[in-house]
Amino acid sequence: MMLNKIYVDNLINNALLEDINYVDVATDYLIPDEQEGSAQFIAKADGVLCGLDIALRVFEILQPDFKAEVFKKDGDVLTKGDIIAKVYGKTKNILKGERTALNLIQHMSGVATATNRAVKLIEGTNATIADTRKTLPGLRPIEKYAVTVGGGRNHRYNLSDCAMLKDNHVDAGGGITNAVKTLKAKLGHTVKIELEVRNLQELREALDAQVDIIMLDNMSCEDMREAVAITDGRAKLEASGGITDETLYDIAQTGVDIISMGAITHSVKAFDISLKIIK
Repeated sequence: MMLNKIYVDNLINNALLEDINYVDVATDYLIPDEQEGSAQFIAKADGVLCGLDIALRVFEILQPDFKAEVFKKDGDVLTKGDIIAKVYGKTKNILKGERTALNLIQHMSGVATATNRAVKLIEGTNATIADTRKTLPGLRPIEKYAVTVGGGRNHRYNLSDCAMLKDNHVDAGGGITNAVKTLKAKLGHTVKIELEVRNLQELREALDAQVDIIMLDNMSCEDMREAVAITDGRAKLEASGGITDETLYDIAQTGVDIISMGAITHSVKAFDISLKIIK
């Protein structure tokens, strides 16, 4: 997955404007304009790196001729104490960009690390880990990118990508059969239909309606195993709802194709990375 440079620059510019406003009262009044400096990104925990290029872009926007020495890349496994990169430029610009750069790289590395942990927990099964639309407003592209860096896969990007019928759609649309029939009469041939089901009876109705993907919402492992047997390859099966690290492997063992987890984007802990001035 590639990140759109226009999006990245807009994100950084908005973050810098939010942080600096019109003056940095500490840096601008303390540090001489001509002072040169350097700093290094240091991993303060073990995990997966993500967002380094975006963090470095922060300093490039502040100072187009800044220099960087890079030792790691996105997807690399970090060990506490690893030096990730060094930056060289005006001391003022390093200090002004520090928080924005760290906010981005810490959050993205947190998402990649959480995703990678989930991916490793289901190794040896046929299931894959996917994200959801439970992302922070404005940050969806970088969060979904971080999921792929961690070894996961992206669910639909937005409401235009796939016709996904949740329980509220079904209840408001006159039931499974009617909702799917109505959609199929209007959708283009490239758009898939995914349907959320709450029990095995709804699963059978979804299969009769010939949807492409069926989401098994908050089902027990026993019911999911039965759902896999009933489906017999006629649709992709996605497990979702209330999934934790402790239940991941058992769910993957049921034979479902996809396990979608909102927690890998909306509930991650920022990965601990520091930026230290080199004296």
